[in-house]
Amino acid sequence: MSEDPRARAAASLRRLGHAMMAHDAGDELLERVAEAADRVSAELEAAPPRTRDLLDLKRRMFEINVPDGARVVHFDECFVSGPFNPLGIAIEVRREGDEAVAHVELGPAFEGAPGRSHGGIVAAVFDDVLGYLLTLQQEPGFTGELSIRYLAATPIREALEFRGRIVEREGRKLRTEGEATAAGEVVARATATFVIIDPSRLRS
Repeated sequence: MSEDPRARAAASLRRLGHAMMAHDAGDELLERVAEAADRVSAELEAAPPRTRDLLDLKRRMFEINVPDGARVVHFDECFVSGPFNPLGIAIEVRREGDEAVAHVELGPAFEGAPGRSHGGIVAAVFDDVLGYLLTLQQEPGFTGELSIRYLAATPIREALEFRGRIVEREGRKLRTEGEATAAGEVVARATATFVIIDPSRLRS
């Protein structure tokens, strides 16, 4: 676990969310959780607001050469892969050749039907994993289109692999594809088109 205090706090809050979903707590315990959360929230809300230089973050993200096997960098606050986001998924994405790969176990807070991940969570992970291909190419861009085909239920509390790659380039459009597997079975496939933007727009 990261020693960064913000990342540690976010990880603890994610643990709390999953624990609340997975365990049948009594009213007294739940009241104590609510009181503690309200007390700490009030302290945080009294602190100065945070500011971030988004242009600087984007600039650094697309100027890094990611070696094979290394973790791909992204925004620390990103809902899908940011360690600072207390409501997020906190996946880690690594480079494997020309592919972006994430190994993740989705917790109970991401359920749709009991024991199954919400489809929107699966789509969000695909969007992030496929979006990391832009970082590998060192080309900034945005999601133009994302399509998911759900082939089977995506389980929670089981090891999942999300894998993505570039299929073709057409002008400013970068077409990608990927799949999610659980226990060797493909449970979902995705295609996405990203629109490349001029890097000079990140320098102004």
